[in-house]
Amino acid sequence: MARDLMSTKEVAEYLGINDKQVYALIKQKRIPASKATGKWVFPRRLIDEWIEGDAQAGLKEARRKSRKMEGALLAAGSNDPVLDMLYGGLRRQYPEFYVFSANIGSTAGLLALEKGFTDIAWSHLLDPETGEYNIPYLEKLTPSINAVVVNLFYRELGFVVAKGNPLGVAGFEDLMRDAVRFINRQEGSGTRLLLDYHLEKAGLQQERITGYENEVLTHAEIGLSILSGEADVGIATAAVSALFGLGFIPIARERFDMICDQSVFFQRGVQSLIGVLSGDLFRSRFSDLKGYDFKSAGRILFAKS
Repeated sequence: MARDLMSTKEVAEYLGINDKQVYALIKQKRIPASKATGKWVFPRRLIDEWIEGDAQAGLKEARRKSRKMEGALLAAGSNDPVLDMLYGGLRRQYPEFYVFSANIGSTAGLLALEKGFTDIAWSHLLDPETGEYNIPYLEKLTPSINAVVVNLFYRELGFVVAKGNPLGVAGFEDLMRDAVRFINRQEGSGTRLLLDYHLEKAGLQQERITGYENEVLTHAEIGLSILSGEADVGIATAAVSALFGLGFIPIARERFDMICDQSVFFQRGVQSLIGVLSGDLFRSRFSDLKGYDFKSAGRILFAKS
């Protein structure tokens, strides 16, 4: 079947559900589908749009409910294992505050911020023209937000491979080899954009990568895919490779930021979160975490005037 059309079985695998659930969605007219030669087919582009729309609807509902919960903050955007540690630190020091976070990718996180679906966006979007992270995207993605950009950390991103790197992966050109199975991040994520930037720069075609279309939402899923043998290589943080005992080939040192509106920035919950991040307790606990630099944690990098 053409790559832009999926069968019932393929769309079930793509969504992580079983065939019966797909047929139930068809019956309820909740999923884009059409019949061709007596079989259901699913345009990949429309399925991706449907997934994004469903995620945005979920964020909107969560935002509505969070307004009713004292001390609740809603976050959305990129994924990093350190964020879970940060949420834990906030709860220990300030048990009156909660953070509910959605892993939808940097681009979708900023769009959710613009639409008022979230209080905070996590992002690491690289602008190839300037080499700057996140700030060049604000005018396009969050034009109505009086944005404040706060650094969380710098992190090392690279190829995660099986221990010992048995396939000898050393660079992006190795992804073109037939024997190498890749596991990708979702479209719109900072990691996916970084991959596509390097492929274009090197004149390499996405279509030649086995598994380019196979997507997961988190760095931990990348590690698990390599560990389980489902894939040979993916792009994730150095911390994930260390956590799962996998090999790591560095690609980039990137900046990971928090973006919010100035009105939200001065709320007690956000100030407490920044306090935990820049505090000695958090820094001392995670200062030796592989591939991370917290020296600028909590620093305001940009404020819209």
